[in-house]
Amino acid sequence: MDSELNHSPARPIKAVSLLSGGLDSILATRVVQDQGVEVLALHFISPFFGYEKKGREEEVAAFYQETYGIRMRVVDVSDEYLTMLARPRYGYGKNFNPCVDCKIFLVRKALEILQAEGASFLITGEVLGQRPMSQRRDTLNAIARDTGTRGILLRPLSARLLPPTAPEERGWVDRGRLYGFSGRGRHDQMALAAELGITEYPTPAGGCRLTDPCLGARVRRYYEDTPAEGRNAADVRVLLTGRPFRFPEGSLFSLGRGEHENAAVAGLAREGDERVFAADVPGPLGLFRPRGSGDERPLAAAVLLRYCPKARPETRVVFEPSGGGPVRELEAVAATDEDIALGAWRL
Repeated sequence: MDSELNHSPARPIKAVSLLSGGLDSILATRVVQDQGVEVLALHFISPFFGYEKKGREEEVAAFYQETYGIRMRVVDVSDEYLTMLARPRYGYGKNFNPCVDCKIFLVRKALEILQAEGASFLITGEVLGQRPMSQRRDTLNAIARDTGTRGILLRPLSARLLPPTAPEERGWVDRGRLYGFSGRGRHDQMALAAELGITEYPTPAGGCRLTDPCLGARVRRYYEDTPAEGRNAADVRVLLTGRPFRFPEGSLFSLGRGEHENAAVAGLAREGDERVFAADVPGPLGLFRPRGSGDERPLAAAVLLRYCPKARPETRVVFEPSGGGPVRELEAVAATDEDIALGAWRL
């Protein structure tokens, strides 16, 4: 059954939009907002998209308010997203990307917030025919059907090509001021952005890291090798950063491949993790997350030295606990590429 409408004539019309941060979702939000509807935009994040905004929620909200005049909220859905990713009803795309199920999941999350906020309808920036998996007419229908939002899910940029929704039929928005965009081109969107005075917006990009062949393969292997109860967002973030390894006992290890990645790897450290680096010689910074009953630091040390070109046979490798505690030092022989391949440590 489609979700019931929350609006009554005694109060302002409210809507909730899904704001990916791309131009389409910005335009969709503004098109409805500029018709006098009070819109709350939701920017969902997970380890696969938008997670760099974690901890910066107020800063990001201020940016959207100042730049686009949009009131928005950052919402972390990591844990539930990991569960959905294990068995998507509509399967995966070319890589490990569950595009249709992802949209269904996010619309359902938005619907929960809509009900809590007392809003009346949902807005998305979907454009008919723009994405081959998730924005075909049949998948747009499936998303509305499976989320129970058929009557209240408004897609302002393609609305004239789709059946009217309750917000249009009830006069909350003027269908004549909505659009009939379709296809993969961006000319119409860019023209509308200029009309609305929007000059700063991101260039089109995949956005979701699960669409990347290399990163998607890493996550797929993690799902294959890790029981459901052992999967967590913190581990996934290690897999997606730097040059990651997984040792036989389950310990995770990731190395930065430059100054920027060294900083990113260091930023993932949590209680129980250890920063790893070669003493007295330049080289990468590693993050070691111990697991299992055995000590896998010797493996981590050998791997680090493989990527430390100035390492000598007597080079010491330092393991520094992120939460404080005794520092350990090991001497190790650099692993060879054959060692790494035979051990299947590289992810």
